[in-house]
Amino acid sequence: MPSVSVVVVTFNALPWVEQALESVRGHGAIVVDHGSTDGTLELVRERFPEARVIEQENKGLGGGSNAGMRVASGDWLLLLNSDAWAKDGALERLVAFAEGHPEAAVVGPRLRYPDGSLQRSVRGFPTLWRLATEYLFLRKLAPRSRAFNAFYGDGFAHDEPYEAEFLMGAVLLVRREAADTVGLFDEDFFMFSEETDWLYRFRQAGWKVLFTPDAEFVHVGGATTKKSWSPMFREQVRGHIRFLDKHRGRREAERARRLLLVSLRLRGWLFPGERGRTYADTARWLAGSTVEELLAG
Repeated sequence: MPSVSVVVVTFNALPWVEQALESVRGHGAIVVDHGSTDGTLELVRERFPEARVIEQENKGLGGGSNAGMRVASGDWLLLLNSDAWAKDGALERLVAFAEGHPEAAVVGPRLRYPDGSLQRSVRGFPTLWRLATEYLFLRKLAPRSRAFNAFYGDGFAHDEPYEAEFLMGAVLLVRREAADTVGLFDEDFFMFSEETDWLYRFRQAGWKVLFTPDAEFVHVGGATTKKSWSPMFREQVRGHIRFLDKHRGRREAERARRLLLVSLRLRGWLFPGERGRTYADTARWLAGSTVEELLAG
């Protein structure tokens, strides 16, 4: 089997990180910690003394992954969220599939929630229309329509190999040769959309991004971000705008700002409690800032 380096970025990653690292034991794990205070580092050092630990200031998921990839030595780089883990034999099957597709820069497995249900990971790149279908609930009106669900991979059933626009970044197997050619994550994306931008760049360079159902991983989802959901939601919105500004230009980013402003004002009115307040606060943030100011935050 080709060599694989596993990169796990942690920030108060208990209780799931132990299961994550155990599932890929023997594959050169690199743990990049961003200031955990919950015992994550102590557990990693006690239970996984073979893992290389890097401690640094919080540079976001992309920045943390970059730090790990820069010191990795594997032919393949497995970027594994701290709340995700491989089922038996999943990593070997994922690598075997990737080795059989030399045109692929990135391969992603099928993801399951801990209860066994499917976690949809195939995604479509953001456009104004696709953002509208998500943030104005349009896809809920026509859940079987491809036109209204392109943001979520056209409703793909995740039951066969598939060439994706991009994949959710919980588990990504990356070909080192491709990463050396295209470069690593853009660290201007602190959280959210960093994998969107990266996989877009791979595709622009002529590489493919593939999904395979032959390998399955479990992903809890939001184990860290749910602890501070309101600022993380703002980062999600900022990520959309940053992606469009970078790849479609400032005018398109401004249109996205206006679209998101309207949709989040609506959501703030419709949803009660903390969720509604988060939407309303994010709308006020969008209303009071230019695109340049939003991206400088």
